[in-house]
Formats: sequence, C-alpha cells, structure tokens
Amino acid sequence: MKKLFLGLWLAAMATPIFADHELDFGEIENGKRIYGDQCASCHGINLEEEPNWQQRKADGTLPAPPHDESGHTWHHDNQLLFLYTKLGGQKLMEQRGIANFKSGMPEFDGVISDQEIIDVLAYIRSTWPEEIQSAQNSRNPKH
Repeated sequence: MKKLFLGLWLAAMATPIFADHELDFGEIENGKRIYGDQCASCHGINLEEEPNWQQRKADGTLPAPPHDESGHTWHHDNQLLFLYTKLGGQKLMEQRGIANFKSGMPEFDGVISDQEIIDVLAYIRSTWPEEIQSAQNSRNPKH
C-alpha cells in the first residue's frame, strides 16, 4: 500500500495549523468516493478535464481542469488547494484582493467537511506519479 504525507496548512484559521499525518488507505478511498459524488461531474470520473479546459467559456470562466499529472493542480500548494475547494475560486480570490476573478469552482464549505476536502485532495494526490507528488510537496511550507 502506498502511503502519502499531506502537509496541509490551514491559513483560514486565526493560528496556522499544520496537520501532518500519514494517510491511510481508508482516507484515500473515502476521498475517491467523495470525489465521485461531488467533483466528477465537472472534473471527470478519471480526473480528466472538461473539453477545451484552457479556453474561457462565454461567461469568462475556464472549464474544469484535469486533476491528473497533465493538469496544473499539482503546481499549487496544499493550502491553496484546500482553500480553493472550501471557499470556491471566486470567493477565495476576492478575499485575497483579486477583483473580477472569474471562476467556475463552487464553494464546498457546508457541503462537505474540512476532513472530506482533505480526503479528496489525498485521493487526487495518490493518483500522481511519485515525481509529481514530490514536486507538489516541495511547494508546501516547511515546518
């Protein structure tokens, strides 16, 4: 069984919390189930993308990108991935002072729990080759 480490910094908290733990098969399987229920309708059951994912739609949003190694998910640190999922793309960018940001990523706060978001991200990460996992891990804060 492949085990992963997920160093997730929850910047939304008043005090930063580093939640490092070794992920087990159950967490990854739970993430896969939640991904199928909540994410696959846009991102695809096999982590593929919506067609023409790099070309803006008429409303200015980009289609859902792939979450496999061919996409850019692994280019981002765990903090951003968590917050982007929890708050939704538009709300997160507005909080960061980026006006007029167009995002089709909905807010999942109140839809799934923080732990379920972590499990989904763990599932996505578990599908990447080791070199991609290492590259993504290097983007996370050292602690």
